[in-house]
Amino acid sequence: RRCAARQRPGGGEGYSPPPMSHRRAAPLLFFLGIASSCLGCDQLTKGIARSHLASGAPHAMAGGALQLALAENPGAFLSVGAGLPEGVRAAVLQLAVPLLLLLVCAAFLRERPRTPARLAAIALLVGGGVGNWLDRILHDGLVTDFVRISVGPFRTGIFNLADVTILLGVVVLLALSWRRSVPRPARAGA
Repeated sequence: RRCAARQRPGGGEGYSPPPMSHRRAAPLLFFLGIASSCLGCDQLTKGIARSHLASGAPHAMAGGALQLALAENPGAFLSVGAGLPEGVRAAVLQLAVPLLLLLVCAAFLRERPRTPARLAAIALLVGGGVGNWLDRILHDGLVTDFVRISVGPFRTGIFNLADVTILLGVVVLLALSWRRSVPRPARAGA
């Protein structure tokens, strides 16, 4: 379909894109709202952790089940890749990660139908991924981690809010995939 030239205010003709329909804008706004909320909350909590936990002394809460302690992580989730040579680590975590996030977004945009649950899961992944990538860019290749959970024999590595949103996005996507792959029983009379 061809777009007709529109008159510019001040004279002259030029292309002016048609306004985005509500039907197309709503999913984009939903996605951006979730992703930017994840990014904002992640950066806020990391800033608070850097300023309040800088002494190095861990803070135990909930009877020691939740521990807050500042750590700078040169690797990915749970320090995966921390032992790589610095140049390789920088290439993978500072260059490849944003490209991967763009590919995830592009793949999602091509997918039909887009359900709100899948859209939210992708937004959680992207928001968390951008949060950790931005932290790495702003802090000399290091990501600020500050939370550890210890309940009985269960102990996590140290992590941050972006890690939680990424993990939640993966869990939602896996649950949705599993749900689609489970055969549904035939209805009586069908």
